[in-house]
Amino acid sequence: MRTLLEYESQIFLDAFHEDGLLVMAKGLGIDRIFVNFLKVYCDPANLVLVLNTNAKEEEYFTEQLDKENIKPLPRTITNEVGANERQKVYLQGGVLFLTSRILVVDFLTERVPVEHISGILVYKAHRIEESCQEAFILRLYRQKNKTGFIKAFSDSPYAFTTGYSHVERTMKNLFVRNLYLWPRYHASVVANLEQHKVDVVEIQVQLTSATLACQTALLDLINACIQELKRCTTAIDAEEVTVENAIGKAFDKIIRFQLDPVWHQLSSKTRQLVSDLKTLRLILRHMTQYDSVTFFSMVNSVKTNEKAFGQNTGWLFLDAADSLFVHAKERVYGPEKTRGVDKQKNEEKEPVLEESPKWEALRDILKEIKKENKNLGTEEEPGTVLIAAEDDRTCSQLKEMLCDGPRSMMIRMFNKFLAQKGQNLEDEAKKARQEKLAKIKSLKRQKAKPSELTLTQMVGGADKDTNTENGSSREEDPSLSSSDAYYGIVEEPVTIIHPLHGGTDPNGLTKTLQEIQPRYVVLYDVDMQFVRELEVYRASRPRSPLRVYFMMYTGSVEEQRYLTTLRMEKEAFEYLIKEKATMVIPEEREGKSEDDPNLSRGTLPANATVNTRKGGGPVVPVEQRVIVDMREFGSELPSLIHKRGIEIEPITLEVGDYILSPDICVERKSVSDLIGSLNNGRLYNQCVSMCRYYKKPVLLIEFDANKSFSLQVKQSSEVSIQDVTSRLALLTLHFPKLRILWCQSPYATAELFEELKAGKPQPDAATALAVGTSEGGDLEWSDKYSHGPQDFLLKMPGVNAKNYRLIMNRVESLSALCDCSLEQLTEIMGSQPHAKQLHDFLHTKPAESTDKPAKPAKSDFKRGFKRKR
Repeated sequence: MRTLLEYESQIFLDAFHEDGLLVMAKGLGIDRIFVNFLKVYCDPANLVLVLNTNAKEEEYFTEQLDKENIKPLPRTITNEVGANERQKVYLQGGVLFLTSRILVVDFLTERVPVEHISGILVYKAHRIEESCQEAFILRLYRQKNKTGFIKAFSDSPYAFTTGYSHVERTMKNLFVRNLYLWPRYHASVVANLEQHKVDVVEIQVQLTSATLACQTALLDLINACIQELKRCTTAIDAEEVTVENAIGKAFDKIIRFQLDPVWHQLSSKTRQLVSDLKTLRLILRHMTQYDSVTFFSMVNSVKTNEKAFGQNTGWLFLDAADSLFVHAKERVYGPEKTRGVDKQKNEEKEPVLEESPKWEALRDILKEIKKENKNLGTEEEPGTVLIAAEDDRTCSQLKEMLCDGPRSMMIRMFNKFLAQKGQNLEDEAKKARQEKLAKIKSLKRQKAKPSELTLTQMVGGADKDTNTENGSSREEDPSLSSSDAYYGIVEEPVTIIHPLHGGTDPNGLTKTLQEIQPRYVVLYDVDMQFVRELEVYRASRPRSPLRVYFMMYTGSVEEQRYLTTLRMEKEAFEYLIKEKATMVIPEEREGKSEDDPNLSRGTLPANATVNTRKGGGPVVPVEQRVIVDMREFGSELPSLIHKRGIEIEPITLEVGDYILSPDICVERKSVSDLIGSLNNGRLYNQCVSMCRYYKKPVLLIEFDANKSFSLQVKQSSEVSIQDVTSRLALLTLHFPKLRILWCQSPYATAELFEELKAGKPQPDAATALAVGTSEGGDLEWSDKYSHGPQDFLLKMPGVNAKNYRLIMNRVESLSALCDCSLEQLTEIMGSQPHAKQLHDFLHTKPAESTDKPAKPAKSDFKRGFKRKR
């Protein structure tokens, strides 16, 4: 870790002196700022908690601090660390990385010395929502600690522009009043980076005529699908769903965000259009990213599958589609008029196998660097080269191309394509029939319409992380097994090829940049964030030479995608600047005073008491409490319950998920969990336990109001044990006490819990903890007796919920019950009609039988109603 740049020092000091939310442009060094905060607080005298980081990020931050010889280093607390050990770690101080689920429980059980916490650092703050665990932690922290700091960090300005007042709501959940905005065009950033400008060589590469024709055809097809989508539904924003945005990486998220709430209402054609757009965008990406054989293979497979199954929304029959297929083939075989047999040599002409224009430009760059290294002085070492490409697959192709030559690689991939094509043509008709039948059977099993089968599924789920298409170098090279590995090429100049995206380590490329410290960087594919990282890298090492070769196809979707990314970030910062100028934040927003409405303890409970001595004056509220199972803290509900002013007490429950009162036990299920629990019988056992131990057992089913679901597999009036609705009906018949509640969101559930608790006594943790365990045997009256005979007794005529306890208290077993006379039963049950019904049932012979009624063997019911110990 180097000394901070001037603008970084200003950012650090602003955020250090005043709590707030820091939003920086991507690539400007938010990780450098964050590491410096960790460096300051790595002291046993502090106790600083870090939220919202993953394992890879924690490893990276710790490595950076270790390079600076910072002691003690931050520690990571996971579920492998026991509760008692965690409590000791908290008391030792320093910086701690924790999972939110563990920290919530430790806050509620008071294992964390809240009053001694120096502060909390929140990474990736754009993900903080009211119902998330991190917001819950911050609320618990601010309730008991009014002096500690809260500092939040984010490098995703665009994430704050979705929804109404998103940035203001996020700041409210973070308990901060200050918003620090640092775009790339900030005057301090521009001035600082201009002092140490990167030596940039722009390489403008021209697309071939056939590739340009493919691009034009694909853009026309995407435009046609977008226009048709707008005609089919009014649920999309016409200003956002455009061809320009469609070539960006975030387009799928835009479509999903707009259509998810009404997805179940869309026609099959509309859904298919969304799928077609996804596939066409994937083909467009392959066009500039990979070689001509891979591109043609994918286009050909889409065409074949589309014709085989008839899955398309009309774009396959457009002229643009014909142009796409013709020119994709032309890139491999050459123009149609030049194909055929060479009459002079009496053999078939070789395919053209068009090479990527960037390959030649890359080889020229490496030749230039090699020549330059040879001309260096004796005291200077040759410079290392770093090539940054989009993903692993591109990197592996570049490695093979540079090592074996482009023609050799293209011939190998073409031969593989021919081998697969020949195998497919061998029994094409038979395979087509078999695949069609298999698809139809699969669709019937899934109860889905054939028209909803996506193009991506038919292609084989092709995306940037898979190789369903031909020509994948990963398949031939077993050494390329790690998605995070960079690809070294041992030749002069020493060259390292590293992917920009796709790895599990978000800081992998940054680590490589720091480790090899290249003199030359070739941007085979352009990425806005890495471009800025190179600017910061150059400014932080002013004496180290750095030249960047910036490669881009002129007039291509690649260029437009890069420009669109820049525009969207600029517009996001402009929006945030306007929001900052107009937002009104109350003084108590920081939660450091008792007046913060975000820390209010909810509405007045129904069982609050009134002080009659003061004329009905000040009320004395009763503290509301809900006991929550430890396993429920992965959901949003505990946070939202606490938000309503109800205290949460986490323990490990054997029965139920939430205990609202001594009588009310709730088992919470999502729709998918409900179906699975009904299928495997787990829900039945859970209901048995709840009904035995609690007077008011509740099954709560949560669903998403914006998404449709169906509990019936087919439209039929017949009752079937296979139907979820039939199983639910049987469940209610078997457990008359069970109540089923449906809630459309966790927010509605929290409100419902508050209403159910109104006027009820509070649950006791010790009692709830003993339920269902061996220690809890004497807690519930009905559990003193064997449940089998008890259930049998309740099915007999004359026995009801009011008198069955009287019988079990006086009669030892079912066998003894059969020996009782009518007078004895009347005395026990306190009702002559009920006693007569039971006596007649036990002693009256069936009309068609002359045998004496069978009497239960005394040995079978030796202990009768008494519970076995």
